[in-house]
Amino acid sequence: MEFQDVPAIVTGGASGLGEGAARALAAAGCKVAILDLQDERGQAVAADIGGVYIHCDVSSADSAEAAIAAARDAHGHCGIAVNCAGIAPAAKILGKDGPMPLENFSKVIQVNLIGTFNIMRLAAADMAEREPNADGERGVIVSTASVAAYEGQIGQVAYSASKGGVVAMTLQAARELARQGIRVNTIAPGLFMTPMLAGMPQEVQDSLAATLPFPQRLGKAEEFGMLVDQMVRNPILNGEVIRLDCALRMAPR
Repeated sequence: MEFQDVPAIVTGGASGLGEGAARALAAAGCKVAILDLQDERGQAVAADIGGVYIHCDVSSADSAEAAIAAARDAHGHCGIAVNCAGIAPAAKILGKDGPMPLENFSKVIQVNLIGTFNIMRLAAADMAEREPNADGERGVIVSTASVAAYEGQIGQVAYSASKGGVVAMTLQAARELARQGIRVNTIAPGLFMTPMLAGMPQEVQDSLAATLPFPQRLGKAEEFGMLVDQMVRNPILNGEVIRLDCALRMAPR
């Protein structure tokens, strides 16, 4: 897909991997709408890349529908959608205080999995209204999973389940949306320098980097953005989940 002036939405685009994706798409020529809950940060990033910021709770049907409509009003029908919004609380199935509260598990699924599907369904409907290119392509959806979808660590049961669901949706969604000319791919990142990791002590960051085969450093948000760029740019990349993890295979702890 061509990038110039194509409307793009990025959930979670105010920081971390989402910001990396938003900046990459804007640099390629897209008209970017950042959907997030971090209003001050989101507005600052949007202003910096010449895009717009829209307050959005991806786990809410009403909030997401309103956000997609606002992005459409600002830039036109969505051609690229990148799902980066997510949460990653840690809790064991059976901890010192007893079994994990069910609402804790449900919240992670609601944001990470249902939120991804929520934006996917709405973006696909928007994309279906676009004129196809010579290949018949109308849009591209890129979601964010995690290596935890494959090697969830102790305390990651909810997170792993949510990201495993994103992985499982990818091929099915690509097959289903093919008739509308919409491609669907997913990135499964490993250890990246996100705001959460950046707030950890340097010795913790160093110990995490030491677990990576090569290169032995945390990934950068712009490197995540590079893969988003390639997933949009390559017209036959479809239905794929690509690990972006320095050959990392997570240990139990």
